Amino acid sequence: MDEGGSRIRRRVFFHKRNRPSLESVFAAPTAAELKSGDEEEEEDEIGAGNRRRKTVDVQPVENIESEEDMFGDNDSFAENSLLAQIDDLEQKYMQLPEHRKHATDHATEDPCAESINHKTLSITTVGNFTELKLDEHTKNQSGREDVSLEPEADLLYDVPSSQVLFFENLHKSSNDFRDPSAKERDWSSSSHKTANEELPTNSIDQAQQIDESSSKVRASSDVNRRKSLKDHLKSTMTGNAKAQTPIFSRTKQLKEALLSEEINVAKKTIESSSDDRGPFYSLPSKVRDLYVQFKRIEKLYEWQHTCLTLTSVQERKNLIYSLPTSGGKTLVAEILMLQELLCRRKDVLMILPYVAIVQEKVSGLSSFGIELGFFVEEYAGSKGKFPPIKRREKKSLYIATIEKGHSLVNSLIETGRISNLGLVVVDELHMIGEGSRGAILEMTLAKILYTSKTTQIIGMSATLNNVEDLQEFLQAEYYTSEFRPVELKEYLKINDAIYEVDSKAENGMTFSRLLNYKYSDTLKKMDPDHLVALVTEVIPNYSCLVFCPTKKNCENVAEMICKILSKEYLKHREKEKHELIKSLKNSSSGSLCPVLKHTIPFGVAYHHSGLTSDERKLLEEAYSTGVLCLFTCTSTLAAGVNLPARRVILRAPYVAKEFLKRNQYKQMIGRAGRAGIDSSGESILILQEKDKQQVLELISRPLENCYSQLVQEFTKGIQTLFLSLIGLKITTNLGDIYHFMSGTFFGVQQKILLKEKSLWEITVESLRYLTEKGLLQKDTTLTERGLLQKDTIYRSEDEFHSFHITKLGRASFKVYPAQPSRTKCSCSGWSL
Repeated sequence: MDEGGSRIRRRVFFHKRNRPSLESVFAAPTAAELKSGDEEEEEDEIGAGNRRRKTVDVQPVENIESEEDMFGDNDSFAENSLLAQIDDLEQKYMQLPEHRKHATDHATEDPCAESINHKTLSITTVGNFTELKLDEHTKNQSGREDVSLEPEADLLYDVPSSQVLFFENLHKSSNDFRDPSAKERDWSSSSHKTANEELPTNSIDQAQQIDESSSKVRASSDVNRRKSLKDHLKSTMTGNAKAQTPIFSRTKQLKEALLSEEINVAKKTIESSSDDRGPFYSLPSKVRDLYVQFKRIEKLYEWQHTCLTLTSVQERKNLIYSLPTSGGKTLVAEILMLQELLCRRKDVLMILPYVAIVQEKVSGLSSFGIELGFFVEEYAGSKGKFPPIKRREKKSLYIATIEKGHSLVNSLIETGRISNLGLVVVDELHMIGEGSRGAILEMTLAKILYTSKTTQIIGMSATLNNVEDLQEFLQAEYYTSEFRPVELKEYLKINDAIYEVDSKAENGMTFSRLLNYKYSDTLKKMDPDHLVALVTEVIPNYSCLVFCPTKKNCENVAEMICKILSKEYLKHREKEKHELIKSLKNSSSGSLCPVLKHTIPFGVAYHHSGLTSDERKLLEEAYSTGVLCLFTCTSTLAAGVNLPARRVILRAPYVAKEFLKRNQYKQMIGRAGRAGIDSSGESILILQEKDKQQVLELISRPLENCYSQLVQEFTKGIQTLFLSLIGLKITTNLGDIYHFMSGTFFGVQQKILLKEKSLWEITVESLRYLTEKGLLQKDTTLTERGLLQKDTIYRSEDEFHSFHITKLGRASFKVYPAQPSRTKCSCSGWSL
């Protein structure tokens, strides 16, 4: 094929490439002779046939000894050397078909040059210099149209950073030859014309004049002994390296590329419909490793695996599950929370009964948050932000008390962010039936159920009885098991005798043994219940908990035991005890409770709400590590603080002045037995003859039922609930409010709890009372819902007006229960 046809094919080939190759990048001229003309393809072929280019022997590349080789074997960031690729390029084009008849001619063509008005830039490399030829292509005699290259947007995409400056200058210089049509427009007005600016005509004479000027340029170039392309590039590379050009580390580039790839994969995974992120219950294997590292949990119990793989759990249905204390309920909840945070990318709320338990859980899960990339936020006491900080990427785990959890849910509803809450976990769900705190918990769950259909609710407890009512309220599935990792033996102490609880026995107990401890008359007066005899059977080698009715009784019992204990107990881990006392003084500005100062050297301390958070944390850590072996505590510790013991002693069957309930008793004795440490646990309830009959009923009767506290807490419960419903615009008219109330725990149990009035009457009376007190105001227009039909009875139109909250009413529901810092707990008597 003729030379023109070959040139057209080559242009088409390079035009189809997505990016410029190294051949195209490095085909730029270092010294060029401009040859331009408007010859037709036929004339160009004739001229090519009549004229012979000069052949110049290719000189070998000389090593430049005067300059330091700053690149060595790494001329570029590419896998192969840049200069080696140039050598391959030269060899490749020496073997092209159109150059085989000229073995000494070396020509390359720049495929990256832009074409404007069908003009292309071609470069012919001859010996130690390059020849730049500008051709204007038109249709040839056979009717074929010339194909030109489009501009490349990113010419230096694959060029190493050390070459950027050189090729930017090269690209700038090539612009002078890129648009000859523009120069033709300026030719008539320009007063400074050069040989390169003059455009050719169709005459052969002008072409010959250009040949003569080209010969002059070649002669001048030979005199100057231009370097080869390879030497010139290496020299330029050396200069660029010495210059202050941007430096890009290869390692950094590789890391950024890898990070970008991982981010893309993560985004695709998140956008996928599947929530499966790994082998550990849809979580990454890293989660399993963290449980081994932080909590020494290597394998789940069988019931935990069964619970996590339930169909209802997989379908994200609400769930209630109940197991004995120390059965491992919390681990299941934690895995479900991590699934929500990491897989479904939603926020999670965990509601716990007491500040101490919140702080313990925050401390335990913070390390998981750091490792897995989510925030753990504490909402207890004075801590917590309303509304919570809105985050784009990382999700939040809110760990809150009952009151703070209610305020948090209110703030999310008010700001329209309740749908961001993917999961709510409630520990000690049975507390929904305990006083004002139970009413607040019920209001919180009812609002979540009403306002967000995508939020899953998980409730767990060790002491649930009427689960059916709770299932109906929460629209939840139920799972239960009697599993307990450590066997628990229950005992009763009456005078000097100890009896074992036996449900098969006639009176519920069988004789076990007599106490073998010699008491003097003085000691009997100090310790009439033989507490010292019971604890010394266990301590200091094992741990022991003594539950007392009140906080003051905790301190008195601790002091009394230490007065009787032998001095030998002072030597047990003496150094660690002194360090503990020192740490306690530092946390309290140098002061320390006199009782603790006296009892800690014996390995004894009290544990109740009177301790500061720092003191409580230090004491609990010392107990967990065995430095302290005995705690005298209130029933608060039984509600979830993870401080198990070999033996649990109940000082009396009372909590404050109230007789012990079955669920409270089960929670306290559930602290006995440490999984992985003890083979069995023991509980001993100390009682007097006068309490014997009540205690026998206590240990034999079933757990107490949970009942809604909204009706008992009428002024604080229903009325506060109505104010918040209208203030948050959850419901604004009587019909919707009644519909809301029907779905509460109170609404589920209305037939049991309401004897004289119906739920409808209570709803109407509450709204009327709030309106009369100026907390609500009735709108003058009827709602669009019209009349509500209830038991085929139509109510009067006056009862279907909408309501809006007044400033006084808004202040009321904002304050309660946002600041419950000293709320009294009906079950334990300690402040929250």
